Amino acid sequence: MTGDASGMGPQEIDRGPDPTLYPPFTGDPTRDIDLRIRADEAMTGRFILGVGVNSDAGVVGSIIVDEQNFDWTRWPTSFEDIRAGRAWRGDGQRFRMEAAPGTQVHRYLVSFEEPYWRGSQVSLGLSGQYYTRYYESWSEERLGGRVALGYHFNHALTGSVAFRGQRVVLYNLPTLAPPELLEAAGASGLYGFSAQLAHDTRDNRFLATEGHLIELGVEQVIGTFQYPQVNLDIRKYFLLHERPDGSGRHVMSLSSRFNWTGSDTPIYEHFFAGGFSTIRGFDFRNASPYDPVSRVYVGGEFMMLASAEYLFPITADDMLRGVLFCDTGTVEPTIGNWNNRYRVAPGFGLRVTVPAMGPAPIALDFAFPISKEDTDQTRVFSFWMGWLR
Repeated sequence: MTGDASGMGPQEIDRGPDPTLYPPFTGDPTRDIDLRIRADEAMTGRFILGVGVNSDAGVVGSIIVDEQNFDWTRWPTSFEDIRAGRAWRGDGQRFRMEAAPGTQVHRYLVSFEEPYWRGSQVSLGLSGQYYTRYYESWSEERLGGRVALGYHFNHALTGSVAFRGQRVVLYNLPTLAPPELLEAAGASGLYGFSAQLAHDTRDNRFLATEGHLIELGVEQVIGTFQYPQVNLDIRKYFLLHERPDGSGRHVMSLSSRFNWTGSDTPIYEHFFAGGFSTIRGFDFRNASPYDPVSRVYVGGEFMMLASAEYLFPITADDMLRGVLFCDTGTVEPTIGNWNNRYRVAPGFGLRVTVPAMGPAPIALDFAFPISKEDTDQTRVFSFWMGWLR
């Protein structure tokens, strides 16, 4: 210890690290140093049993086999390869097999994706599915597949071209069916060639709080019916406030959708509004053009939707959030024939996130239509929830 220059008392002088404990480096600073790195592969495969409930599709169960590091060329040479998890693994491909029977929907799907086909930025996707849906006025069955080639221009911008082929069967028609439904009754072939461009900067696919999504898709369908289709989806998320640790986020989101299809489009490819995924406050698909003679909702060739939503935390751990929203939109017989009233439904709801049940929150919403058609069927409460284990 020693005094300072003014003699005002002792002060401690920092002399740096003790050279006996930290000897100075005297080697060649450009010399290579050998490092030994050991890495263990994380779990890439999942076997999932799930149950979901929502107001648009009823109860749906699911059995899923999902592998994110698949290798279709690595066949097992012994039972030990299967038991140890070495079979069909190791090349970064993605494989998914899903069986999802339900009360209103049955879906069976097999899909394969090569994200870097032959070491390039091109992705290859193959899928096949069988689908059955029981609607209010008819039942619908689809069997088909899809082939897609995608390209990642950068971390946010992606593009793809695809072909889909389906055999569509409509049955269980009402006794008095509208012409649009009779025209598509029975079996028909659908073959679509499409292109899509998407710019996605969202921070979370299930519960985004920042970023945007702009997605544009065009398709030409041939087969029993021939028609073009255009779909535009725009979403923007604004982070208004958060706690210093990044939790407790207040988020304002705006979204809009524009969908148009040609005049030869069959009823099973028409657009319908109403329900959790389109306009809350209305029954599923029942905020759409309506045939008063047959009392069947026939949908339309043009749909426009817009929504605003404010999300805010209720509990400190963000497991419970509240929402205030307003859904609006319309479905018209054609893009040039606006004869339906523009629907508006403000409301409020809750988002419940349970870590053990997956990343998607449980949604419980109450909406109150203030503008609607006399033929619309309303539903104040809508919900969307599922759990996995």
